[in-house]
Amino acid sequence: MTSNLHHHIDQFISHLRVERGLAELSIEAYAADLSRYAAFMETTGFGDPTEDDTYAILKHMIVLRDDGLGPRSRARHLVSIRSFYRFLAEEKVLPSDPSGLIDFPKTGLKLPDTLTVSEVKSLLEAPDTGSPRGMRDAAMIELLYAAGLRVSELINLDVNDINLEAGFVRVLGKGSKERVVPMGQYAMDKLDIYLTSARPLLLKLYTSRTLFVARAGKPMTRQGFWKLLSKYTLLAGLKGKISPHTLRHSFATHLLEGGADLRVVQVMLGHADISTTQIYTHVTGDHLRAMHRTYHPRG
Repeated sequence: MTSNLHHHIDQFISHLRVERGLAELSIEAYAADLSRYAAFMETTGFGDPTEDDTYAILKHMIVLRDDGLGPRSRARHLVSIRSFYRFLAEEKVLPSDPSGLIDFPKTGLKLPDTLTVSEVKSLLEAPDTGSPRGMRDAAMIELLYAAGLRVSELINLDVNDINLEAGFVRVLGKGSKERVVPMGQYAMDKLDIYLTSARPLLLKLYTSRTLFVARAGKPMTRQGFWKLLSKYTLLAGLKGKISPHTLRHSFATHLLEGGADLRVVQVMLGHADISTTQIYTHVTGDHLRAMHRTYHPRG
């Protein structure tokens, strides 16, 4: 009954791998979610995918809830299903996408804690820029926040990935997808100081193409950067555990609260699917409601 469904899922997974270049772990997650959806369609007799599958998708989400999946897991399933149906609509397999009418489960895509602008400022000012390591750390944290980078993207940057004249950083993201992100004057200034005054001293007699170097010219590791960030979190007097991803979430949230378009933020974050970026829309909604209460005469 659902042979066409499995065929279309295989086509979609191939599309993710070949055309969108997603990482294998991401592809496996999509495949697992859609395999579960296909099993549901088989056992309930809904049949092959159609433009009228809104009820089927909603029923599947209810079954997932009844099976004990939390809202976050159900939201991830819905992202996979939405991406699949959007693909079918774009490929003209279906005349329209039936999944867009279904809302994400409440709190299903709850963000990790984000920092306020003043908290970010305190963190960025924590490194002692009187030493080469402090200059490096200041540049790393500033760039992480300024460009919304993943920690893996940050530590793998090449010297040639930085264009200080144009103010852009070239990033190789998930699935080997390249993007170019503006980094702002503060990051440019700190990078300039690091490159001219600190990096040569850290390298000593060693050579390296890696932008941020540790001892003996070796690249900074993820673990090493986590330790640095934890140290500066304490020095800045910030409470709670702050991860590199906290700064990435803060980057996106502050852009949206400042009025940036969601699709612009999607490009800068390197999200292949707008559904992933939509986790930030509830933050924007809260901000807009607060602005309305503050400034509208009947707010």
